[in-house]
Amino acid sequence: MARSPPTASALNRLAGRVIASLIDIVRKTSRTVYEPEDALARLEAGHPLIAAVWHGQFMMTVGFRPPGTRISAMVARHGDAELIGAAMSCFDVDLIRGAGAGGRRKNRGGVFALRAAMRSLDKGASIVITADVPPGPARRAGPGIVTLARLSGRPIVPTAVATSRFIALNTWSRMTINLPFSKLVYVAGDPIHVAPDANEEALEAARAEVERSLNEVTARAYELAGADVTRVAPSTATDPDAPPAKPGLLLKTYLTVMSLLRPFARAVLKVRERQGKEDPRRRPERLGVASVARPEGLLVWVHAASVGETNAVLPLIEGLKAARSDLNFLLTTGTVTSAELAERRLGPDSLHQYVPLDAPDYAARFLDHWRPDLAVFTESEIWPSLILNTSARSIPLALINGRISRRSLRRWRRNANMARALFTRFQIVLAQNDRLARDFGLLGARNVHSIGNLKIDAPPPPIDAGELDRLKNALAQRPIFVAASTHEGEEEIIAQAHRQLARSFEGFCTIIAPRHPERGTSVAERLKNLGLNVTQRSLGAMPTGRTDIYVADTIGELGTLYALSPIAFIGGSLIERGGQNPIEAIRHGAVVITGPHWRNFSDAYRTLLHHHGVIEVKTAEELAESISQLLKSQSEMQHMRAGATEALGTLSGALERTIEFLLPILPDERLKRAS
Repeated sequence: MARSPPTASALNRLAGRVIASLIDIVRKTSRTVYEPEDALARLEAGHPLIAAVWHGQFMMTVGFRPPGTRISAMVARHGDAELIGAAMSCFDVDLIRGAGAGGRRKNRGGVFALRAAMRSLDKGASIVITADVPPGPARRAGPGIVTLARLSGRPIVPTAVATSRFIALNTWSRMTINLPFSKLVYVAGDPIHVAPDANEEALEAARAEVERSLNEVTARAYELAGADVTRVAPSTATDPDAPPAKPGLLLKTYLTVMSLLRPFARAVLKVRERQGKEDPRRRPERLGVASVARPEGLLVWVHAASVGETNAVLPLIEGLKAARSDLNFLLTTGTVTSAELAERRLGPDSLHQYVPLDAPDYAARFLDHWRPDLAVFTESEIWPSLILNTSARSIPLALINGRISRRSLRRWRRNANMARALFTRFQIVLAQNDRLARDFGLLGARNVHSIGNLKIDAPPPPIDAGELDRLKNALAQRPIFVAASTHEGEEEIIAQAHRQLARSFEGFCTIIAPRHPERGTSVAERLKNLGLNVTQRSLGAMPTGRTDIYVADTIGELGTLYALSPIAFIGGSLIERGGQNPIEAIRHGAVVITGPHWRNFSDAYRTLLHHHGVIEVKTAEELAESISQLLKSQSEMQHMRAGATEALGTLSGALERTIEFLLPILPDERLKRAS
């Protein structure tokens, strides 16, 4: 049963009192040290002021307070902030609510909080504020604190609190629970003043100074307490050059199990070969045995999962090659379709291999042959054996176009030690958006940046002009639409929509391109059982005048299909699969329709919806109605194309930024030769 708001509030108040009691016990049972010794007198002399602290040590600041001074604390309106606010209110601290929430949602109260803080300072109350705004990134000062200092004219005093005994929670800021009978240390830094006429450059300098000084006083507090400051350091605040976390028992168990399963590898591959999921001619590559020689010179290894990721990294390879002509490239993928795409589109200085199965011996064999100078993994391709073996050879690792599902994040966080041992091995992580950047930071990644989605900048899939003409002639100007990248459970919904459309549009034909072409035969049989006339492209057949549904179960033809149809439904979205990429269809001029489940491309779909460049439907009836309205209105289709193009314009740029981040970690060929 869900808790009612009054019940939740009562529980928060109770938990807050418990936390306040613990804070009080820590203060009463611990030996207190101040630095400088007259820190309280200095704070009193500067009152009212803005006391800055890192989020993880926020609550213990209630003890760093000159007697008789009024204090207000800025506390966000979400998550653990409710407990923090309830605890701090027990110490006669006024709460300012509404700040925080980072970039997760617009208008979360930041302006209101700023005004409330100004009023508190005007009335003579000092403000305690976290410089790193929830939910992060941790230990990176936001602009709000220096804006408050500029507008109020009050100084920022960096402060830190540490105890010799504590528990650091696995939260974004490494929230600290201080324990009784400790050495309790309070440290205050020098005041930082922000001029009322400070320009953007001066504000950024002040923000950086707050960040630097807070890190300094925090390190000093833990040093005086005799505690290890790295225990409370969030991954995003850790030096990227620091040694990675050591593998724990769970990760070692995984490696052992994968080694023990090697005798079954060939049998598994044979089964997949019969299913069309493996290339029997290149089976040794899956066991780490290279089929071609390593090229001379510098080699960049790029690993992509399947067709979508491959299509996204091919322009990256071209861009890096344009910037560094001395580079060679090895692209690895795991699917037959992506291998065929790579064969068609890779340049002369690039090779393709299948990625080896993730067993330590296969990974070692692969790396012993290829000896890459940089390893670049894409999206959510986290293979422990490959990552650990690559790191052990001191090969720089990068994760680009990074994304991670909510489910995977929960799983990784349940196995936090395993996650840290893997993600701390990446020298840089380039995430698709701010939320994902925070998620990777929670898992241990250090040098994390949010730069956008590479798939926005990827070229559209190619068009086969000859096949396009053949299909146009076969369809003879019949009204059509294509349902692309469909998953099991969606074809029947699309068939229902087709029946409704066929009653309104004479000769209407639906083209279904399953996400996995090997499902083509089963899709065709199920549709035939519904009484529909079905033609299957993989059998070499073209649609006839009697074809209701044309199953395009072939590889590499989505570009041709998008160019053929004025309307494209993008699959994986009517069922809980997270949706597929809408950008390819838009680039070919198709108007896009999606179901409600598009979390895999949330940034793109949100922007498209905002610009009226996509239609969202939930049922077969809504799908049929949307297609019907579009077919009846060329102006509406043109309006949507314009909106989609405008939306993509606001999302592009990830390719250039990815190249900018990767170039500095590439080795210099001359230095390599000298070594």
